[in-house]
Amino acid sequence: MTETNPLTTDWTSAQVAVMHRLRDWVVDFGQLTQHLATWMALPGADANALGQIIWAAESGAPLSPAQLSRQIGMTSGATTILLNRLEAAGHITRSRESADRRRVTLRPTSAARDRAQEFIGRAGTEIAEVLRTTSPEELEVVAMFLRRMTDAADEANLRLSR
Repeated sequence: MTETNPLTTDWTSAQVAVMHRLRDWVVDFGQLTQHLATWMALPGADANALGQIIWAAESGAPLSPAQLSRQIGMTSGATTILLNRLEAAGHITRSRESADRRRVTLRPTSAARDRAQEFIGRAGTEIAEVLRTTSPEELEVVAMFLRRMTDAADEANLRLSR
């Protein structure tokens, strides 16, 4: 892979526009997460964590506390305190589903999942409409581009973690 210095490269206006749109999406998604926090009567960090737990479980790849810690950028101790709050409020369960009984799996309760889905039904209409009206070809190109961007960010995060 060629080393590209992001500070000295001459970027095209299209490349700059893409980076701005990605930043805008991150900001807007953060605001949606804050609305979810209000909807669920949770602090922002708790709503973010609950959203990650629900998304992972619904995708068939439930998270462990360590995976959640990495995703939300918290220490394991802070994540444990957050998980204790979510569990006490009836939003999540922790179970040992693996052959390795030390591994804990996080799952949303059905009540938390239903409440979050009710929010998505109200908050996601505009996003759903864009997805519904975008051609399969365009979606495929965007998905491939975002996969490459995500892979690049994953590589940078791995390099920076060493």
